[in-house]
Amino acid sequence: MKSVKELAEKAMDLRKKGLDVKEIATELHLSTNTIEWLLTKGIEEEEAPKDVKIGWRSIGIFPYRISKISEIMTDVILEEMEKRDFDVDAIVGILINGIPFATFIAEELGVEMIIYRPHPKMEEGAFSSNYAHIEGKKVVIVDDVISTGETMSKAIEDIKKANGDPKLCVVMVNKTPKDDINGVPLRGLIRALVL
Repeated sequence: MKSVKELAEKAMDLRKKGLDVKEIATELHLSTNTIEWLLTKGIEEEEAPKDVKIGWRSIGIFPYRISKISEIMTDVILEEMEKRDFDVDAIVGILINGIPFATFIAEELGVEMIIYRPHPKMEEGAFSSNYAHIEGKKVVIVDDVISTGETMSKAIEDIKKANGDPKLCVVMVNKTPKDDINGVPLRGLIRALVL
């Protein structure tokens, strides 16, 4: 999407399909504040919140490209493991866009994979029973983009509640000035900030 008008139309279409603000924000790689503005204020009425749209379709349509980005993420994880002196039992992929990266990273590191599904309307997310269990595991959490840190923060809380040990968060793009989330180090391959 190349214009704010197109983003507003896409946000409205997703709303009509039953997605809530958080789900639309995840789908469009925008902050919830921006989505609320697109849905309620209209693009003509007031100045938009500061945000950066991250589109990575040129990577996402080819598994080979996702695997190459995942190799870079794996290298960052190995660097942090050495620097901070920890090891990892599993990679936690955040639904939906973190899963492809987590799959390749877990394979590269030879560790288990855990899938975390945030729930937009409930206090607690869920871990998929079809994958590894979180209890007692030292984990790295992987997602594509951090816009506000809300989803990652919730994932960390839920991992701790389930007796997991989050050691590191890794994303392709960090849209915040944060270097940690809830005390867990955060590494982004790219930092995108509006100044």
